[in-house]
Amino acid sequence: VQLQAYGGGLVQTGGSLRLSCAASGLTFANYAVGWFRQAPGKEREFVAGITYDGGNTHYADSVKGRFTVSRDNAKNTVYVQMNSLKPEDTAVYYCAAVRSRREQVIKTRHQFDYWGQGTQVTVSS
Repeated sequence: VQLQAYGGGLVQTGGSLRLSCAASGLTFANYAVGWFRQAPGKEREFVAGITYDGGNTHYADSVKGRFTVSRDNAKNTVYVQMNSLKPEDTAVYYCAAVRSRREQVIKTRHQFDYWGQGTQVTVSS
């Protein structure tokens, strides 16, 4: 099983980025996916999550209204569209997956079995 997160970069305050998480080696449609981020010196925190079928999503309060998570199971890929970026969004962003067909979004880090390598997002002020 492999997850690859990509799409990060350097953007100015107020800008946008779209991160992608491509999965291989698993039946992606059976997996819930979460996005997390970790800034220097801080704990890895939940950002957004989506259920196996895309039917439910959940966001951290800090990104609600600015980030949108979606998935395309035919392409084995989950996306997070990040708009109105702020300097405090600067972090390494990780995607994670766990086999689950529950309707509730999984938000807890330890519940995920597979992790991508992370992609750096830097928002300049």
